[in-house]
Amino acid sequence: MPKPVVAVPADIRVIEDAIWHAAPDQYLKAAAKVAGVMTLIVPAFEEGNDIDSILDRVDGVLVSGAASNVHPSLYGKEATEIDGPFDPARDATSLPLIRRAIERGIPLLAICRGIQELNVALGGTLASEIQEQPGIWDHRKPPVPERDGMYAIRQPVFVEEGSCIANYLGLAGEVQVNSLHRQAIAETAPRLKVEATAEDGTVEAVSVIDAKNFAVGVQWHPEYWAETDAPSRALFEAFGEAVRAYAGRSQGKQDMPIARAS
Repeated sequence: MPKPVVAVPADIRVIEDAIWHAAPDQYLKAAAKVAGVMTLIVPAFEEGNDIDSILDRVDGVLVSGAASNVHPSLYGKEATEIDGPFDPARDATSLPLIRRAIERGIPLLAICRGIQELNVALGGTLASEIQEQPGIWDHRKPPVPERDGMYAIRQPVFVEEGSCIANYLGLAGEVQVNSLHRQAIAETAPRLKVEATAEDGTVEAVSVIDAKNFAVGVQWHPEYWAETDAPSRALFEAFGEAVRAYAGRSQGKQDMPIARAS
C-alpha cells in the first residue's frame, strides 16, 4: 500500500541569483523516517494557488519553520525593519492552506514559523524580538551549532495535563525542548487553546479548538531529534497515525461503488 502524502509549503530562497522553492531537510526527514509519510513540497506563489486542488491530493499538512517571518500587515500591524525578513509568497500559500486544512479536517502539524502562521491564519497576532521584553528569555538559537548543524535542547516547557499535546507526547508537566525563535504568539487566536508554555510565559504549543482532526502547533523543534528524543518522536508518530487514518478514510470513500439510478 502506498504511503500517505503530506503537503509542505515551500519557502522562497534566492541562490546565485536564481529563485528556488525550498523546504528544510530535517522536517522532510522526520516526516519520512518517524511519521512514516511521503512529503510533497508545495510551490509558494503570491497569487494563483489552488488550495483545494492541493488538499484533494494529500493526506496531511506539515508547516515548517523558516528563516522568514509572517508579514505584520497580515495581523493588523505596521511592518518595521526588525520584523523581517519576509516571504510574502510563503504567507500567501501557508495561511490559506492552514485554514482550509482545518475546515476539511485534514491533519495539520505546524512547527516554529508554522505555529505563528497558524495563529495569524485564525486571527491572532505576533510579537517580535521577544527577548527584549521584560522577563522574557532569549529564545534565539546560539551562534554555533552543538554538532552536525543541530542545536542543544535549551529549556523546559510545561505541558498542560489532559491537553492534546500531552496526549500525543504521552506525558504532561515539564518537557525539555529545543525552542529557537525570536518571534512568538502575542494575542492567541480565538480558535486556539494554549497547551504548553515556557517558564517565562511564552506560548510553546497550541491546539485548534473543536478541530475535526489532529491540528496542533508547537514553537519548539521536534524535527531536530525526532529519531532519538522520545517526546519529539511521539509527536511525529502521532501526526503520522492521524495522516494514515485520514488516508484510509479517504481511500474508503474512493473505493465505494457509485450509486446508479435504476
